[in-house]
Amino acid sequence: MEIRQYQQEDHDAVWALHNLALQKTGAHLGNGHWDDDLHRIEQVYLKNQGEFLVGVCGDRIIAMGALRKTTHERAEMKRIRVHPDFQGHGFGQMILEALEARAVTLGYSALHLDTSTLQIAAQHLYRKNGYRQLETTRIVQGITLIFFEKSIQPRHTTK
Repeated sequence: MEIRQYQQEDHDAVWALHNLALQKTGAHLGNGHWDDDLHRIEQVYLKNQGEFLVGVCGDRIIAMGALRKTTHERAEMKRIRVHPDFQGHGFGQMILEALEARAVTLGYSALHLDTSTLQIAAQHLYRKNGYRQLETTRIVQGITLIFFEKSIQPRHTTK
């Protein structure tokens, strides 16, 4: 899988992947204002000290993930999705690592995110990568959201 930055012509494939991946977990709330960011990726993410990455296999987008600035020091991981036919092959891990590296480059010192209790694989991915589950939960349209955070530091290389 090649990871690259979102391009405007990716919109339809990203939208389809978002919906398919959530439907597969049972966490899809239907389309609504909560998805407006996916129709404004350049403004919400790319032009606002964030990132939006897609994972491409051949000519097909099979994974995606985003980083959204919330404060000068913190960013929110958003929209991490892997096509159901490609899950279990480490592509979510690759997107997560690429987003964390980009967050370091952008100067963030902490990441936070939410996922639902229905998204078991996502919870496992975040815990495996050092994200700490917070005590806070929230119920949105019958789906329980859980919150995670992680401190990140610039990677130092030795010569």
